[in-house]
This record gives sequence, C-alpha cells and structure tokens, in this order.
Amino acid sequence: MGVRRHLLPVVLLMLFLLIAREIYPYVEPLNSEVPDGFTIEKIDTGFGGPTCLEWADNTSLLMCDRDSGKVVALDIDDGFRSTTLLSGLDHPHDIHLTSEYLFVSEEGKLTRYNRANMSFTEPTVLVDGIPSGNHQTNAINAYPNGTLIWHSGSRCNVCQEPDERNAALLWVDPATGEHGVLASGVRNSFDGVWVPEVGYLFSDNGRDWDGDHPNEEVNLLVEGEAYGWPDDDPDHPIPAGTLGPVAEWTPHTSLNGLALRPLHSPLPGLSETEGFTVYASVYGSWNTLLPQGHEIVRIDFTQAQPDALLPSEQWDTEVTRFATDVGTPLPLIFAPNGDLYYATFGGGGTLYRITAS
Repeated sequence: MGVRRHLLPVVLLMLFLLIAREIYPYVEPLNSEVPDGFTIEKIDTGFGGPTCLEWADNTSLLMCDRDSGKVVALDIDDGFRSTTLLSGLDHPHDIHLTSEYLFVSEEGKLTRYNRANMSFTEPTVLVDGIPSGNHQTNAINAYPNGTLIWHSGSRCNVCQEPDERNAALLWVDPATGEHGVLASGVRNSFDGVWVPEVGYLFSDNGRDWDGDHPNEEVNLLVEGEAYGWPDDDPDHPIPAGTLGPVAEWTPHTSLNGLALRPLHSPLPGLSETEGFTVYASVYGSWNTLLPQGHEIVRIDFTQAQPDALLPSEQWDTEVTRFATDVGTPLPLIFAPNGDLYYATFGGGGTLYRITAS
C-alpha cells in the first residue's frame, strides 16, 4: 500500500504532462521570443484554421481558412478588415494566384477560378478524386513556366499507396488539368517555394511512432526521383535509389510552411553573394511526451559542390531557431516590404507579424 501511495504523485504528474501537451500548443503563446531588434505583433484572431497566406497586391493578404471552408482577403490599409472571397470549400489548404486565375487546393480536388481584380468566378475542376486519409492535398505552387506543382500527402503513417498520386508531388497543366507524378516517396509535404536559379524546395514530414526517426526534411525537387517513404526506416534513413534532404530538423515537430527571404527584408539572412535564406514554420510535437517545436526557424543555404549529382552535396545548410514559443504556426509569408507574417492554426486562428523594432 505504501509503494502505491508513493507512486501516485508520479502517475498524477505523468497525467498532467500528457494533458498539458495536448492543450499547450493551442493556447495563446505567453512567452514568444525573437532576437533583440525584432518584435512579434499580434494582428487579429478568430480566423479559424489558417492554412495559407498569399499577397494579391501590396495591401491585400489572402488567407485560407480550412475550418470554415473560406478564402478571405485582409485589407492592411483598413485595419486588416476581412472580406470573404470564396466559401463552401472542402478543407482549402492553399491557393495560387496569377493575373488571370486563382487555383484552390481542396481535399482531393484542384479548382481554377477566373480572376477579375478581386472577384473569382466560373470554377473549373481541374483534378478530382485524389484519396485522403491521414493527410490530404496541400500546397499549390508553380514553375516559372506556369506548370503547377501540387503537394499530395499519404493516406497513412506507413503503407504502400495504391494510388501513385498519394505521397507525391504532382505536376498539373493549368489549362487542361492533365497531371502526373513529379516526385514520389514524399510522405506529407505541406509547402514549397521556388528559388530562382536553384529550383523548388519543399518540406516533408516523416513517419510517426518510430522513436527519434526520421528528421523532418527540406528537399530540393529533382523530377522523377523518389524521396524515401515508406521504405525509410531507422536502419535505412535514405534507402538505396532515393534522394536525401538538403536540410533537416527535429523529428516529429512538423516543419511545414516555407518562405524565401527577400534580400531587402530586415529579418536576418544571407546576402546574394553568400547564398540565400528560407524561413520555415514548425507546428510542433505530435508523438512526443513533452512539447517540441512551436517555432519559426531560419535556414541558410550556401553553395558547396555545384557540380555534385546529389542535391544534399550541392548545398551546405544551417538551421537555427529564430522565433520560439509561437503556438502552432502553419502558413508564413514575407510581405512586399520584407516583414514576415505567419498564422497559427490552433487557438482560434491568429495572424502575427514580425518586424524590426
């Protein structure tokens, strides 16, 4: 009986930690920190589940709200007043805007809308019927020639996918909807960013429930290549015939959004002669006992061996924490003036801005 009483505080502490782990990421951040000389400013809250941010012009910031099924525009010249542009969407995860069209990535579906200023009409479904499960179709970006790059997550933690379009990056013809696989073995890539004269970088979050394996990844796209999943295990982190990452971060912390730092940004980063810098959102722990992540990291890329065959040998990367205890950040984007905006998915959905003090 005495031993049981002695163990009771330990059991209660473990229960408290488990409950706290579930609640902590979704409450208002209390101790957000950035380096001296920078400030995190809360813009507004109540946006539901933000999953994308994109500038329509210098004053209009578009946001996807997965929870309400909307795409809204925030007018920064009018106190970030919100206007609904599209509604009734099925878990919208991202948008891609051109002078003529708006492309919307929903769950298993990609739709094109005609654009006239900030009015979007005549929806045309380009692709439909991609299976969803643990993950869904995420980011929609583009090559400089206009061909779309669509991120499609796996239906499971670890499995063999019957549909090759899952756990992949897809190319999509923006005019016809014809599509195919650009890269396979990509378990759950939330976002990507085109870097001029370098290529397309994309995030990829690895399997859960396998200890400290694997690290979260940033990869450089090589068309037709595979990136390891589901054959990557602790003994074979980069299976034969697959490509390894160009940058890595803490396992199971969910590195998601990517944003290329413009050279005029006041946020720290490399100069044009040194290389380039990407910022990434780290949503936070999923299958860890104590909370991890909940941060924004800075990734510096410097050229190592430009003629190397493997992307991982072409670039040296350094990943450092820039902002900590920021809740559950998902989308992030640099503003035309170089400030960094990000939105947290939990806690009602909140938009923040990081500026030089």
